[in-house]
Amino acid sequence: MARDLIRREPSDELKVGSGPYQCAWRGPRSYVDGGFLMSVITISRGSFSGGKTLAECLARRLGYRCIDRDVIVERAAAYGVSQDALRAALEKPPSFLDRFQHKKYLYLALIQAALAEEVRGGKAIYHGLAGHLLLKGGHPILRTRIIAPMETRVQMIQERLKYSRHDAIAYIERVDEGRHKWTEFLYGVDWGDPTLYDIVLNLEYITLEEACHIISSMVIERSFEFTPECQQRMDDLALGSRVRADLAIAPSTADLELEVNAHEGAVSIKGKVSTLSQINEVKQVASAASGVVSLNLDELMPPVRV
Repeated sequence: MARDLIRREPSDELKVGSGPYQCAWRGPRSYVDGGFLMSVITISRGSFSGGKTLAECLARRLGYRCIDRDVIVERAAAYGVSQDALRAALEKPPSFLDRFQHKKYLYLALIQAALAEEVRGGKAIYHGLAGHLLLKGGHPILRTRIIAPMETRVQMIQERLKYSRHDAIAYIERVDEGRHKWTEFLYGVDWGDPTLYDIVLNLEYITLEEACHIISSMVIERSFEFTPECQQRMDDLALGSRVRADLAIAPSTADLELEVNAHEGAVSIKGKVSTLSQINEVKQVASAASGVVSLNLDELMPPVRV
């Protein structure tokens, strides 16, 4: 049977270093139960390009969980923020976010915390906007992007939304432009830059089923192994994101915008505080988060006295 493959030991070639960990790009590795140690796959795509269909195909082939934006928004809303506001933070272009600078920080902190927690155990496929950017700093993920011809996308919109051809094209251009501005404004990168991805597939001459086969073959034949070191990186990202979200939502620290990093339970926080008393408030909120072993607040900057 195809499942009964001989176990191959991982190659030590092509090491990928990041921070205090060494997560390696491993060679072929299969198991009798058909399970593979791939961590997370993210799918970037334009509207109506088949991203959801591709994610569902990969989930069936690999036995992974399929996660979309709505799952993350629902989880983030548990902090007490409306789902509509969170969706707007993910969809609206900079002209909208500019008017609510701190709200942008709050919503993205909650969304990142929700996504990191949702995928921290691996074997997950996320096909929402900017997953590869929101998870930056975690363990290696397989970052994919698919591109569909305009005509294919137009036909899909006409079938599903009953739009005219003119309106379908206008819709695609508007949404794509919004996503481009969103990622450039928040992360300083071009959404379509191929160097942000491990593989870019053009669907002009291949089907979604074939794209699914190509990506799943990468997972099976040359998977990023979910080593203990890589798991620790994901745990660290989840913890740091959770502490940042707690600080963003707590009344005593809600006006702050802080950078939070974690390593094996040791959490460091840096940024500016409004008053000296807020340093202690940051300490109280952060130390209460589950998983925090120690705190380093040396890089919290108190207000400058004139």
